[in-house]
Amino acid sequence: MRGVLLWAALLAVVAFLAGFWSFATRVRTEVPEPPPAQAIVALTGGSLERLSTGVRLLQEQKGERLLISGVNRIVTDAELYEVLDVDAALGECCIDLGRRAEDTLGNASETASWARQHRFTRLILVTDDFHMPRSYAELSLAMPEAEIYAYPVRTRWTDPALWRSDWGAASRLGSEYVKYLVIRGREALISLGTPQETEADAPA
Repeated sequence: MRGVLLWAALLAVVAFLAGFWSFATRVRTEVPEPPPAQAIVALTGGSLERLSTGVRLLQEQKGERLLISGVNRIVTDAELYEVLDVDAALGECCIDLGRRAEDTLGNASETASWARQHRFTRLILVTDDFHMPRSYAELSLAMPEAEIYAYPVRTRWTDPALWRSDWGAASRLGSEYVKYLVIRGREALISLGTPQETEADAPA
């Protein structure tokens, strides 16, 4: 029995490491410019480039409105617009600042509420590259009806030369990978609890 448990643990470790390697490699992949959508959402919590990229896409008319989700409550609109070099008129007409979200799950909930309020179903999602898989998964669960275009911002943490040689960088990516697995597990449980449409139930 002990031998079986040992082999099971070894296989679990190998599967985890293989999955992590695939995750770390995939998040570094180059992505093309997103197609025009109805709206853009940029998530706070990481590099400021997330937000400046969202503003750039708005200025390029990739979407009608921009939501910046997870803005600190003590930061005023004017202060944030000054940091991002946003014209006040643009902020007034086309940018919404969400202040309720405190984590990635909150970002998804806040975004879904905002998008449904405006009847947006095609969104460009902007966040750091290593954070994108989890953010995309959360938003997909919150808005299964939406078409989401991932537009990750490149960070130093996903540089293979860094995370393959620096334990701190590898740990940061590993922590994000574990959080992503948790979301995928929750997604699988939700799918198991969803009644499957049978052939008899299918519309003619």
